[in-house]
Amino acid sequence: MPAALHPYLNFAGNSREVFEFYGRALGAIPQFSTFGESGAVPADDPSADQIMHGSLEVTDLIRLYVSDVVEGMSPGGLVAGNNVTLSLMGDDETLLRSAFERLSEGGTIAMPLEKQMWGDVYGSFTDRFGIIWQVNISDPTVSGA
Repeated sequence: MPAALHPYLNFAGNSREVFEFYGRALGAIPQFSTFGESGAVPADDPSADQIMHGSLEVTDLIRLYVSDVVEGMSPGGLVAGNNVTLSLMGDDETLLRSAFERLSEGGTIAMPLEKQMWGDVYGSFTDRFGIIWQVNISDPTVSGA
């Protein structure tokens, strides 16, 4: 997949409800992975059933992502302004690494670009203008990437 920009929405525990509503409204079926299913938290953790990552593919050009913000995930918690992030995704590693480096100049890196448990290289930062960005580099050799 060439590099693409997708909105990533964050909510305080009601991501499933939001995306089910958006799915009905836009004629698409949301896909979800919970914090518990992914192994990010133990099954008995209060946030185990909350959404770690959800997607809603409306068309080839319209794709939304969602996550619940759980305690400790976002400095200061969820507030207006940090509930939407810009997510650069694709398999063009050179382009996406360059975008991460350039866009994060003068900003604050929350997570450096590193290999993640889901197999992709991922990092996030807040740019010098206060916009939160995520960069996810998928492995082009993996089927379905």
